[in-house]
Amino acid sequence: MSGIIDAVRGMRDVLPGDLDIQARVAAQLDGVLASHGYQPIDLPIVERRDLYLRKLGEELVGKVYEFSLNGRDLALRPEWTASVLRAYTAHMQGQPLPLRLRYNGPVFRNERPQRATYRQFTQVGVELIGGPAPRADAECMALACAGLDAVGVPSYSVRVGHIGLIRSVLGGLGLAERTQGLLVWSLERLRAQGVGAIRAQLEHEVEEPSFDPALLQGVDDAQAEALLLRSLAEIGVNLRFGTRSPEAIVGRLVRKLRRDENHEKTEHALALLEQLSQLQGPPAEALPRAERLLSDFGLPTTELDGMRAVLDLADAHGVASERLLVDFGLGRGLHYYTGAIWEIYTDDGLQLCGGGRYDDLVAARGGRQPIPAVGFAYGLERVVQAAQQPCEQHAAEVLVVATEDTSYPYALQVAQVLRKHGYIATVDVRNRSIASNLRDAARRDVACAIVGPVEQAEASMLWREPGAREERRVRLEDVTR
Repeated sequence: MSGIIDAVRGMRDVLPGDLDIQARVAAQLDGVLASHGYQPIDLPIVERRDLYLRKLGEELVGKVYEFSLNGRDLALRPEWTASVLRAYTAHMQGQPLPLRLRYNGPVFRNERPQRATYRQFTQVGVELIGGPAPRADAECMALACAGLDAVGVPSYSVRVGHIGLIRSVLGGLGLAERTQGLLVWSLERLRAQGVGAIRAQLEHEVEEPSFDPALLQGVDDAQAEALLLRSLAEIGVNLRFGTRSPEAIVGRLVRKLRRDENHEKTEHALALLEQLSQLQGPPAEALPRAERLLSDFGLPTTELDGMRAVLDLADAHGVASERLLVDFGLGRGLHYYTGAIWEIYTDDGLQLCGGGRYDDLVAARGGRQPIPAVGFAYGLERVVQAAQQPCEQHAAEVLVVATEDTSYPYALQVAQVLRKHGYIATVDVRNRSIASNLRDAARRDVACAIVGPVEQAEASMLWREPGAREERRVRLEDVTR
């Protein structure tokens, strides 16, 4: 019970004034996404737990709110992409590609609340399914910037990395697939904590082998795992115990058997990644430095062309070149990314948006065939905080007051007329005196429309502006904004 209470404490109440601003910012962002051809989609907050166990990454998986109900393992949605692709594979595979989808709704993560970080928050974003690199990447990156410009975020930077490039580099060093994955998703930790922390993690993941590695010579990891699973099943070894699946147990065993084979290559990769993860800056500076570094390690530099193409097309979309920063240590933490990735930050370091390419995820979610895809999401609460001019002017408010009970039906008619002309109109329902209503209107900083038998007969009202001391008579037919 204490855990539930603690989790609820981390949720955030959004009160009327703040919610009004947040809703209008969301509407402006939604308008920008819609103007680029993205169609709306809405999906359940509760999904099957296993939807999020693969490809999310250990850090985010550990923050998922999960529970069992009626024999089903369920989870609150921690992000939208997996849910959108689940809906795509279930209902939309017959639609023409590319398919542009946009969404707006709450997500839940069990993490410590801090600056503009809540356990329940709102993501506004898009998924471009069937859009290959580099054009679709640049479209999404530019669209993310267009939304921030529309809501008045005054200054921000776009940090661009490329998971595909890092994977290609590690593959060129001859590393096993699992080791590649562990290193790829340790980039930001490597930059923050150094090689020692990653080496210790590798030691923990891959302990000394208990078997002769020659047993698996000439087969890849997937074949080795399938072979071991079959062999252990045939001799009656029970692997279904504890919290780890048989596949996870066998995968760990394979990594143990591969350790001696990969150790020297891993150290070589760590030496490269240590330098590469620190490399960041404007494209004109960072890309040539990366090219020299790869050449020094005897690796091809052609993979840099993919990143260069995305950046060039972002410039063609109108993204200001001074906003763009290359960051080879960017990891994003979500394990489904396969290509370009990016994060957008304010000048004081608040992350507003993140996105990237995930070409393997449609197939992993049950798609009939591999489909290229890319997307991004804003953290709405953070965008609201960063926007200097979050939205257009609030509609003017009016309190309509009837001086007598017999005039109340006319007051309702006056309110309807005002609403038709764009006002927010409320009618006094407490039957207060005119003086009390005028004080209430002044306290709320709204206009006041007073009506009685004379005004009803003349189809008019007495109008008092916020802060004014006198009224003026206005005919209903003359009401304008």
